[in-house]
This record gives sequence, structure tokens and C-alpha cells, in this order.
Amino acid sequence: MGKQVISLIGVPTDIGAGHRGASMGPEALRVAKLAEKLTRRGLEVVDRGNLQGPMNPWLPPENGYRHLPEVVAWNTAVYTAIYEELNAGRLPIMLGGDHCLAIGSITAVARYCREQGKKLRVLWLDAHADFNTAQVTPSGNIHGMPVACLCGQGPQALTELGGSSPTVTPDVFRQIGIRSVDEGEKRLVREARITIHDMRHIDEAGVKRVMEEALAGIDDDTHVHVSFDVDFLDPSIAPGVGTTVRGGPNYREAQLCMEMIADAGRVASVDIVELNPAFDKRNQTARLAVDLIESLFGKSTLIR
Repeated sequence: MGKQVISLIGVPTDIGAGHRGASMGPEALRVAKLAEKLTRRGLEVVDRGNLQGPMNPWLPPENGYRHLPEVVAWNTAVYTAIYEELNAGRLPIMLGGDHCLAIGSITAVARYCREQGKKLRVLWLDAHADFNTAQVTPSGNIHGMPVACLCGQGPQALTELGGSSPTVTPDVFRQIGIRSVDEGEKRLVREARITIHDMRHIDEAGVKRVMEEALAGIDDDTHVHVSFDVDFLDPSIAPGVGTTVRGGPNYREAQLCMEMIADAGRVASVDIVELNPAFDKRNQTARLAVDLIESLFGKSTLIR
């Protein structure tokens, strides 16, 4: 085994979001020196540039979904690209874009895990559960639906992106930092029995215990996928997102989160999504995201 090669794949679209601007996320992460900083950690980093897809037509929902054909096109491109990187033995980091793109990336990861006989664990760091469906969505924005789609609830073009539905079962998910769930969505999440470590649980038990629970059962046979929605973080430290929810993890809690995931040693694919430079201050949210991704790849605050 040579050095772990990390590939960065930019996906410049806000096709699933309710605000424009997440399309600028990949460039903001590059400006914040993601590649250079990971290279300094002794990793080999290849920037694959940006995927291409349809423009955002910015239209109202049709049958409960906004921009479904365009969302399918972008996610198909993501699915193909991420699967290719995994198959070549590289560790893909998807630079989003909005969170609807996790449908493509996790569908690719799930296929790869099936073929390799690996177990999948998805750590979903987010303020939102993202388990809306056309029936319960308040907005029709598909970035609120990726977990439901991956679990087989959603339009066929997305639930069967990898050939069959469901792509994954709800038990692969550990959702962390959740603090905003729509009314209809709450029922769906309970029915699906998604494991949710919400902010109240973090407040009561502390990050250390919550992360121990979320990482329990991970072994040498586990592929860990981290889907990091930047709105996971408290908006006081991460203003550059379209859907801020107060009361998220602070800097130290987020660092501990990432360091404990790094300590488990099984991260094999990553999404960074919902970074919206249009709402940011001097790229501080992108810089913070890069800082946390460094920690995810072993930059410890301690001298050990």
C-alpha cells in the first residue's frame, strides 16, 4: 500500500437548495487551501476539478419536487465520479454544492461497499434530518430529502439511482447535531428508526459520549462515510450557509467530533456540503470547514 490518495471533486450547484450560492462552495474551499493543507498532512491530494450539469432554472415545485430532472442529472454525474474514484482506490471528498448531492455520493459508496463486502456507516453531521418527502415537504427543495431518498422514499429516478431501491437501510445512518426537523418529517424519521443524536442529547451527554455511541460497532470491515453539512456548526462560527439554525456545536465540540472520527480510523469518503460563500464573512466558514476536515484526517490539537 502506498500513500492514501485523496481526490477532490467539485460539484458547483445549488440545484436542491432554497437559496442561491452553494454553487460557489467548491471554489471557496479551494481558496481556503483544502488541498494544500491535506498535502501538508502527508496525504497525496488530486483535485479532479468540477463536475458539470444543468443550470439552476429557479422554478417552483412540480408534484412536490423542485428541479427534479436537474437534480437527477447532477446526482448521476456525482454517482459516476465518486464510484470511479473509489474503484481506483482513492478516497473521494465531494466539495458541494447542496446536500441533495449526497444521494449520488452515498449511492456510489453503497454500491462500492456491496461489491467489496464492507459494512457501511454514514455519519450525517447536520442541523437537519433531511428526511422530507414530496408529501410532507414545506418547500419542495430536494436538499431536505436525501436521507429519505437513500432509504427508498422519494422519486424513482433518485431512489433507484444505483439500479435498485432502497440504496441503504436506515440503520447505516448516525445523525449528529440535529436541531431542526419539520413536523411531518418527525413521524417519518421515527417510522424509519433513524438513529439521531440531536443537540439535546449532545447537551445532556456531551460530545464524547455521543460520538462513542455513533462510532460503536465500527471495525476493520467498515467503510465510514462522513456527510458534513456545514450548517451542523453553530451559525455564530459558521455564518456561510443558507439554512442557519441556532444552537449548534461550537468550535471545540466540532473539533472533538472530527478528532474522534479520525481516531476510529475508518473514514473512506466525505461530503462537504451547503457551504454558501454568499452568506459568509471573508470566507471564514470555508476556512473553518477546511480546519475541521484537517482534523478528520488526523490533525490533532494534542501532542501525542
